[in-house]
Amino acid sequence: MSASAGTGVFVLSLMSIPICYLFNSLIYNNGAEAFFFAGCTTVLILAVSARFMIKKKAPVDPLFYVYAVYAFLSVVNLIIGLEQDNIIDGFVTFYLKVASIVLDSYRAIGLYWVGSFLMRAIVYILGNAVGKYGTHVSPLFLLYMLYISVSVWASFRIFSQSSTRDVQPKSIQDAERKSLLHRPLDLLFVIYLIPAFAFCVFRGLIVLDCSSKWCQDYTQQYEPYLKDPSAYPKVQMLVSMLYSGPYYIITLYGLIVEGCEWMPDLTLVHSGAVAQAQFAHIGASLHTRTPFSYRVPADSQPVFLLINILYALVPQALCYRCRTRPAFFLRPTADKKTK
Repeated sequence: MSASAGTGVFVLSLMSIPICYLFNSLIYNNGAEAFFFAGCTTVLILAVSARFMIKKKAPVDPLFYVYAVYAFLSVVNLIIGLEQDNIIDGFVTFYLKVASIVLDSYRAIGLYWVGSFLMRAIVYILGNAVGKYGTHVSPLFLLYMLYISVSVWASFRIFSQSSTRDVQPKSIQDAERKSLLHRPLDLLFVIYLIPAFAFCVFRGLIVLDCSSKWCQDYTQQYEPYLKDPSAYPKVQMLVSMLYSGPYYIITLYGLIVEGCEWMPDLTLVHSGAVAQAQFAHIGASLHTRTPFSYRVPADSQPVFLLINILYALVPQALCYRCRTRPAFFLRPTADKKTK
């Protein structure tokens, strides 16, 4: 059998469903050693299967194999989330039993952007360490460090690759002649960035127990989940304030001053981080497993969803604009050689 690389990854990711069910049935009554053995066996099976399926078209870039494993783990984490919510049963029961920690499984679903990884890893590790589950972290948590190490390596490898944008010098010069007033879309993004900066700082102040009446009223009426004792929302908002806050200021500069070549990559990283953060935050704020007192009140849900969805989607639109029409952010070749 020989399939394309993409087809092989797709099939391997779906193999996680029968593999999880099989190993759960085999090791449910055994200890953590059996779990570790099952994990190693799974990795071996995947490696052999991948080589067999794409042996005639095997990619040479090691990043392909990293993301192939991530695709497999995405489906595994989806299974964990579904079983935690009692939607399915008998697939990862043993794992949930020995993990001894409430895993933020839904954070691992979706695209493994660099920004998404950074946001998820920081919140997951710090949330587990300082939250109410900090005393229950099992040795299996150390396995997560291997995943982090590989992901950091992949992140550096991606950003070390040179860009291959093919933009004519005349297009760059024409774009740089236009002021912000003659770029209405960029003007809208600039207008958005100011309240977005205020919003991320505002939520950061809330989790720092700001005594302002505005903070208290907003928490009670719209986002009581910010006070959840699990520490995930607190860490999430602090990371967002310290990460997104400076980003918004830097991006304002990049949209006003031409030639900021780092803008397309920076917006890509941030859009992944915000997508990851908002997906987890919105889901947790409305989830039935969240204590009722920390869920969004029913009459406030439309406002909550409108604000948080806009906060998640506009960075994706900004990233799309910067990646598809990067002329304003580039320098002509002659300028680069002079410098």
